[in-house]
Amino acid sequence: MHKHQLQLMRRLTLAELIRIGTRKSKLALAQTGWIAARLKELWPGLEVELVKITTRGDKILDVPLAKVGGKGLFVKEIEQALLENKVDIAVHSLKDVPSEVPEGLEVTVFPEREDPRDAVISADGRALSKLPENSRVGTSSLRRMAQIRANWPHLNVISLRGNLDTRLNKLDSGQFDCILLAAAGLNRLGLSGRITGFLEPDRMLPAIGQGALGIELRSDDEQTKKILAPLHHEPTSLCVRAERALLIRLEGGCQVPIGGYCTMDDSGILTLRGLVADEQGKRVIKITRKGDASHPETLGRNLGTELLDAGGREILNEVYGKN
Repeated sequence: MHKHQLQLMRRLTLAELIRIGTRKSKLALAQTGWIAARLKELWPGLEVELVKITTRGDKILDVPLAKVGGKGLFVKEIEQALLENKVDIAVHSLKDVPSEVPEGLEVTVFPEREDPRDAVISADGRALSKLPENSRVGTSSLRRMAQIRANWPHLNVISLRGNLDTRLNKLDSGQFDCILLAAAGLNRLGLSGRITGFLEPDRMLPAIGQGALGIELRSDDEQTKKILAPLHHEPTSLCVRAERALLIRLEGGCQVPIGGYCTMDDSGILTLRGLVADEQGKRVIKITRKGDASHPETLGRNLGTELLDAGGREILNEVYGKN
């Protein structure tokens, strides 16, 4: 155990409490529950309370998210609870967190990343490329829609909203031939067995931050920062910092057709891939750049500028104009 953990443990009493703000979905509760269990393991005597909060994104189930404003739909209410001191931390799927967070809050703790890939769940086990002409593929993501249309134009992409159970039920009832979901969420819910294939990042670039969790807290809460410190995974942090700098440069949210994925090799070199596409997959701009891990934000910003200058600015202006 680290020295700072021992020192902090001496100050923790049975009355010490961490309140975690979370959405009510099964996935959100599973992710938050995992963090809660880890904290209890690290800090014997620490009490953890889950505070369930309904976000605007949870209430809007019959309209594509991009049509109601993609930024912060799943986090704003939780952030308000943080600012009002009703909760101490929030556990987010990082891909749902906007590029900018409210003043007084920060997302600076990143546990080790889960599988970042998109997963295929097809009714008969076939790969996307083997599905017949006009097979119905469901997804709620403009990023996925654009890349499916670009890579597999023979498929019929249809918007699919709802929680994970709802989406799986629609597949099982025959409304879709195939659906796409984040592999990380399926793994965290113990549903890996439903996966019939994976889409590798070189073919289907993930959402920025996909597979990673981000823990948000008040910037001035030094005690909670110390409690959370053992959960932080620095390689994950460096990669998602580069991705989120790209997101900031593109001024994007999770519901626009952009993607980004960063990896780090053993020598500390980051490889960041970025994508901007139109919704129909007719124009797809993909660029890959490498940079030193000591400057992840610089790598992200520079790649974002390249993407914008290569035609991404025009594409995104059209997308934002439609939303």
